[in-house]
Amino acid sequence: MKQFLGGFLGARRTLKKPKNEEKGNHMAVNVDMKALLEAGAHFGHKTSRWHPKMAPYIHSKRGEAHIINLEKTIEGFEKALPKLTDIAKGGKKILFVGTKKQMKGIVKEAAESVEMPYVVVRWVGGTLTNVTTVNRQIKKLKDLERRMTSGELENRYSKLEVQRIQEEIDTLNERYGGIKDMTEQPSAIIIIDAIEDKNAIKEANGLNIPVFALTDSNVDPTNIDYVIPMNDDSIKATKLALDLFVEAIKEGKK
Repeated sequence: MKQFLGGFLGARRTLKKPKNEEKGNHMAVNVDMKALLEAGAHFGHKTSRWHPKMAPYIHSKRGEAHIINLEKTIEGFEKALPKLTDIAKGGKKILFVGTKKQMKGIVKEAAESVEMPYVVVRWVGGTLTNVTTVNRQIKKLKDLERRMTSGELENRYSKLEVQRIQEEIDTLNERYGGIKDMTEQPSAIIIIDAIEDKNAIKEANGLNIPVFALTDSNVDPTNIDYVIPMNDDSIKATKLALDLFVEAIKEGKK
């Protein structure tokens, strides 16, 4: 493996703020090449499933699969992380999106750790572009939750009716729970699976919201502002990327 991947091993890069940043206000996020390698971040899809526009990010082929160039992965982080720090520094919101089943838990955990909004169940069409409808649903959710907590619904309706209302609350929370406190349009959106959540990317593009995305070898990176080429199927690799995003955001929130 070491011989096959050549310069991948042994490299370690430290991401720092641009030189024009104020002195004493340093950001240093370590991106360990070896950690990326051990997490399987370099494993792409079968060559038959690749997207030709990912060619600049491909290192080589191994058997029937592509190997992603981890030097390009680090370059992607070098561009993305300082930008996320700058956005967070302004107190703005960064929306995390990861609706792939096996990634939901870690995406939610990452977003909540920095008090950022998230979507992890499914992307509801119009989440960003149909604000009126979405706000109406969120308002309904909050109102029902308030009335349920106060005991108003329990005192007013039968046990069966209260149960049905609770089911409605659960459904609304599933759809909008992660964004119910997002009072303004996000200033950036982080996508874990660019194919699974292509509609989120489309809506963000329409509103000129910067898109930060992990891009596997089968992804079209054209409409992604900050491309981070890496395996998006590995939980370990995704967790590593999320940890870096979170660290960058925490730097900004300081």
